[in-house]
Amino acid sequence: MVDFRDDPDLLCGIITGAGDRAFCTGADIRKMLPFIKEHKEDEQVWSGTIMRGLDIWKPIIAAINGMALGGGLELALACDLKIASENATFGQPEIKLGLIPGWGGTQRLPRVIPVARAAEMLLTGEPIDAQEAYRVGLVNRVVPLAELLPTAREWAENLCRLGPLALRAAKEAMTKGLDMDLKEGLRLEQELFASLLDTEDFEEGTRAFVERRKPEFKGK
Repeated sequence: MVDFRDDPDLLCGIITGAGDRAFCTGADIRKMLPFIKEHKEDEQVWSGTIMRGLDIWKPIIAAINGMALGGGLELALACDLKIASENATFGQPEIKLGLIPGWGGTQRLPRVIPVARAAEMLLTGEPIDAQEAYRVGLVNRVVPLAELLPTAREWAENLCRLGPLALRAAKEAMTKGLDMDLKEGLRLEQELFASLLDTEDFEEGTRAFVERRKPEFKGK
């Protein structure tokens, strides 16, 4: 993820799971959870991912190809756009282990879906299917499994045709603004908007619009 963040030639990321059963089913109960318990005072165990501690302003798409449970759902929640296959399921089952989500589930889920529905998922640990996830706004689209990666790639390609500086500014404004009051968020939006006015991409975008052609953005 750090390599993706720092590579100027990479404009958009897609995260998906291997195979057709699971996007990510979370921590290994027998191995990973004991390790976390042993090293719980080590801040490196908790940070350094897009769930916590690693800011990446490039857009990231989650292509959810099956079960997204526990940390898997938290990983999906940390992505900007979420496309699910019809066989996908979503859940935060940590409560059944005597735990709570530890990588953002209790914070991001009620920011994404209605609080009552988030409370039901967090407090009961029961999963929801792809159609329910779409209905409550957890995912952007549900498609057949065979169409999942082609759809994600199509979305990514469309994003890559847009101005990368504007995309990153939009994500930064949206993400940081969630933790601000409206006045602070509007100030951040204004600052980022003003910074884009001095870019070559802005000049190219407006010129292309007037000339009725597709812009050729360069991220400058």
